Amino acid sequence: MEPSQTRLASSSDAEAAARMQTDFNAEFFSPCPELHELVPRFRRIIDGTDGFVVLSGRRHDPTGYALITLRPTIYDDGPIAVLDELYVRPALRDQRIGTAILRRVIDEVRERGGGEIHINVDEPDTDTRRFYERHGFVNVQPGTEDRMLCYLQEL
Repeated sequence: MEPSQTRLASSSDAEAAARMQTDFNAEFFSPCPELHELVPRFRRIIDGTDGFVVLSGRRHDPTGYALITLRPTIYDDGPIAVLDELYVRPALRDQRIGTAILRRVIDEVRERGGGEIHINVDEPDTDTRRFYERHGFVNVQPGTEDRMLCYLQEL
């Protein structure tokens, strides 16, 4: 598989996806659960109906990945998708791998009847914001010029 070719992950890909996540968090000095905690969590999402994982690259050596969770909504018949993570190995960036992964995500959400994809991006991360904006994502409420904000509370 070429670096920019994508596929949906299967249960046997849970460890590879979990390793990508630990690499992602390490790169940005973000806290991350241990690998032994992540693998079963990825497997549960991959095997369930509440999300999916897209991988690029070779089966046991992915070049990038995305984790998407799905939730019901009253605003569409299908789910709202949350792009929780999208990561491309640093040495392979600017080769359209992220674009291929994002396109596969959009296609899969459409196939599942989804009406929206939500993405949270840190405000100072201008490169990532430009990437998503280049692909049609906006941070304003449709029909207005009001910026949308994400709030959270750790429990």
